[in-house]
Amino acid sequence: MNSIFANRISDVPRSFIREILKVALDHSVISFAGGLPNRELFPVEEIKKATNKVFEIYGSDIFQYSNSEGYSGLREMIAGRYFEKRKLKIPIENILITNGSQQGLDLLGKILVNKGEGVIIEEPGYLGAIQAFSIFKPTFYPVAVTGEGMSIKRLKSVMSSTKPKLMYTVPNFQNPSGISYSEKNRYEIADILENTSTLLIEDDPYGDLQYSGTCKPSFKTILPKNTVLLGSFSKTIIPGFRLGWIVAPDNIMEKLIIAKQASDLHTSHFTQCIIYQYLKDNDLEAHISKIREVYGIQLKAMLDSIKRYFPEEVSFTHPQGGMFLWVTLPENTSSRELLDLAIRDKVIFVPGEPFYVHWHQTNTLRLNFSCVDEETIQVGIQKLGNAIKQLLI
Repeated sequence: MNSIFANRISDVPRSFIREILKVALDHSVISFAGGLPNRELFPVEEIKKATNKVFEIYGSDIFQYSNSEGYSGLREMIAGRYFEKRKLKIPIENILITNGSQQGLDLLGKILVNKGEGVIIEEPGYLGAIQAFSIFKPTFYPVAVTGEGMSIKRLKSVMSSTKPKLMYTVPNFQNPSGISYSEKNRYEIADILENTSTLLIEDDPYGDLQYSGTCKPSFKTILPKNTVLLGSFSKTIIPGFRLGWIVAPDNIMEKLIIAKQASDLHTSHFTQCIIYQYLKDNDLEAHISKIREVYGIQLKAMLDSIKRYFPEEVSFTHPQGGMFLWVTLPENTSSRELLDLAIRDKVIFVPGEPFYVHWHQTNTLRLNFSCVDEETIQVGIQKLGNAIKQLLI
């Protein structure tokens, strides 16, 4: 019997995190699983004021259809911030507002990737990107992520043997590992991709969440012709509004707009105007500073607790920002088996499997620290440390 479903959806994996977060609905469970911003830091009162002001300014027009590219005032603010923070001159015509950066991945896949064409992906890599691109049936070329960034040896090997369409990267506080590409690594990658047709996607949802170290150059600075940027307000203002954007050159932007029109006509004009008004009336940098302070304390609490409660043979990354760190258990141990033990003690995390293109048993796991206070972090990590010790017996 023929399936009613299209071939493109047949082997696209469900989001493992969405499934595991169902366990977190039990409030007695300590969750290190989600990539959720801390709700205590949402600017609720400021958003209320911005919303009321939007009604006063626009009236019923705020509920009307709008253009596909996005609200020009908001795009101007995004462009201004790129110049202020990165010294990048981005015309607003090269900015498209999307329903989160996840839609950006979908639109880029739609206009660029044919079945079987190559997509370079970090390993471990962002499972949302793996899921989004899997719809288009590419040939994935995983490239290992080390403490310095992408494996240059592996990247050279891939580029010498094939001509990938895309290369997807999260160079700042990568999801899931928390590492950042070093400046040297970025320039080595740029040298490899220079004078090729491979498009580098720089997804940067965590770039503002830096707690130590120095800011590294964007690929848009060192590889301008080949780089497309993805950005989002989800990690700095409100995730539920689903507001993100793409920065792309003219020829790509033309096709992106067509794909956007075919997908949803436009992103909510209402929420765009609210965010614009919020940005206009408030100091975003002051708000982000509060987030950095809280998350920095929570990261330190997690690192200190890991050092105290995990066995010495367990290794882990030391992020300078973002929302995650990556744990590696001793060889021949299973993070999925560890999850089973941890759930019994009311602790959850994400085992490493879904962050790889080809799922297999791994000894790795991702921990999130942004949604858990210091005391709970200590309790949860102690429980997880006990579970690890039990696993290693």
